Amino acid sequence: MSSDALVDSTPKRHTAYLVLSAVGIGWYLVLWSLGLLGCRTARRRYRLRPRSPLASAPAASVPGVSILRPLKGLDTNLYENLESTFTQEYPNYEIILSVADEHDQALPVVRDLLAKYPNRNARVIVGEEVVGVNPKVNNLIRPYRQAANDILWVLDSNIMVAPGTLARSVDALIGPPSSSSISPPSRRIGLVHHVPFAFATEPALGARLEEAFLNTNHAKMYLAINTVAVDSCVVGKSNLYRRSDVERVNGSLKPISPSLSADGDADPSEDRGLAAFGRFLAEDNMIASALWHELDVRHDLSCDVARNAIGRMSLSDYVWRRVRWIRVRKHMVLAATLIEPFTESVVVGLLTSTSLHYLFHVPRWLFLGCHFATWLAVDLDVYASLAGHPVPDSSRWTFVGAWLMREVLALPIWTLGMLGNEVDWRGRRYRVLQNGAVEHAQGSEGRFSWIPWFGKSNEARGYHPLSAVDAQ
Repeated sequence: MSSDALVDSTPKRHTAYLVLSAVGIGWYLVLWSLGLLGCRTARRRYRLRPRSPLASAPAASVPGVSILRPLKGLDTNLYENLESTFTQEYPNYEIILSVADEHDQALPVVRDLLAKYPNRNARVIVGEEVVGVNPKVNNLIRPYRQAANDILWVLDSNIMVAPGTLARSVDALIGPPSSSSISPPSRRIGLVHHVPFAFATEPALGARLEEAFLNTNHAKMYLAINTVAVDSCVVGKSNLYRRSDVERVNGSLKPISPSLSADGDADPSEDRGLAAFGRFLAEDNMIASALWHELDVRHDLSCDVARNAIGRMSLSDYVWRRVRWIRVRKHMVLAATLIEPFTESVVVGLLTSTSLHYLFHVPRWLFLGCHFATWLAVDLDVYASLAGHPVPDSSRWTFVGAWLMREVLALPIWTLGMLGNEVDWRGRRYRVLQNGAVEHAQGSEGRFSWIPWFGKSNEARGYHPLSAVDAQ
């Protein structure tokens, strides 16, 4: 290359670096805006949880709710998780617990609770109806159809809720949008969901990582995205919605006529309702998206959290759990999944430090020190808002260590997730297809046996009593 060509290329290269550096700093500011929005939302919404007037209203004056809890095996803290639905401060609800197999180990726990609360309107349904590859949907079909009420509250078996959660959630679902609502006032609320808040029952590494992830970065971005509310963003651990709405959608995400009903204008050959979502692994997210896009209704959050009990989760369990949902998300929201690494503290910190160093000669070490310190401070503030107290002094450094490890692992896990299309879920292997639908798969693509630490999941699903500290 001639010297003239080198001279000509230098200004172009400098201009390109200027543009890239400016874009990097701009993206950093956008990301911090979202992070602070999530932190502010957590402070305003979760630090004060008033009692709903529905909690003490006459039963005939409040809408009935059917609580559906699909069960499989002895999940962590199963007794306490299920009991939290028997102790809801709401005058008009029924509880339907369901298992696919009459020999399921959850049944003795269920029968103990039915005996302890004989005056509760509660029952158990044994036996699934296969409508798709998703075992949770198959387990839910019969309770879904037999529920006495239109409003359904679907709760995963590893979730515990506070006594006032149902009343506040019904408030959010049926009440007029308040000034604190995150949803546009012009749209009806079609679904109420709850941000997960994890608590580890054992000092396993994977459980600590899951705790650090769900209670900080995940919660922060989850709250921010739902506050902006440009699209559906729902984790289905605890969802409240109307069966009459679900009966009108099918997961196509194509808007339908407001007058459409299950027996009206719908194509009779086209499945609608819960059965239509049996082909998806993330059926909860797809139901939420279908309500949003097909019915043009919106979502809301009450001021409650879904307390997610985590037992013996190893490092391998944690990694493959995150890989599973990355592989599902990339087939559902590819663009959002592709930019995910650029929302993580390590990647965005390195990019921004390079940009600032190029433009303003800011030392990289100085920026990165401030960056990680402030990022951690915001995440700890989000934790305090959701928990109602800061991280306990006895576990603070353990939590910070898990937080740092989670941040460092984020990019490798994302890369691993993008490299395959097969996932393991509750002992079964699936291949993820377009839009998040799945089919049964064979083989070993989902695991890389040559990666010693991550080659196999030994996730144990056991029952672990809740300590007095955790119950507070």
